[in-house]
Amino acid sequence: MSGPYISGIASLLKILHPDWSPAAVQSAIMTTGDNNKQQILDASFTEATPFGYGAGHVQPNLAMDPGLVYYLTVNDYLNFLCALGYNKNVISLFSTNCNYTCPKNAIILVNFNYPSITVSKLSGSITVTRRVKNVGSPGTYQARVKTPQGVSVTIAPKSLKFINVGKEKSFKVNIKAKNASVTKDYVFGELIW
Repeated sequence: MSGPYISGIASLLKILHPDWSPAAVQSAIMTTGDNNKQQILDASFTEATPFGYGAGHVQPNLAMDPGLVYYLTVNDYLNFLCALGYNKNVISLFSTNCNYTCPKNAIILVNFNYPSITVSKLSGSITVTRRVKNVGSPGTYQARVKTPQGVSVTIAPKSLKFINVGKEKSFKVNIKAKNASVTKDYVFGELIW
């Protein structure tokens, strides 16, 4: 039943913010979701993970003014298709830009500007880049991390100051495995701005 609810909330957000892209609407819904009020169980009645419950319970009132959104452009999606191995002929089916060619540098899928970060088979460390757009009042956002077990996480910069609405800023997330056992299972944390 989540499909009709999310569709309705997305429609209302689009009415409130007609200039938001589908990615901005999705980001607003995801980044304002809440899973801390009660334990969420999966179909087997065991504690669910974010793979089971997603971003948590939707909070439409908060999604109306999320402050920051993770924004995706058409080229982000086309680059994603390039990273999956699609060629120019197939990509032209998805784009009106018939002259689009995949970048020569390899595209790292973990850098797809999505509101969540998933790193499979982490060994050593990885640095992930994300960018956010200010859709709220001017202000300064501080990074707060709920660090996953067995992993260290650092954010650079630790604060983002926005003077104007519509401005974008990038940040880096360095994720480092503390030992080899982390690579066996997924662990979950949170980055909150």
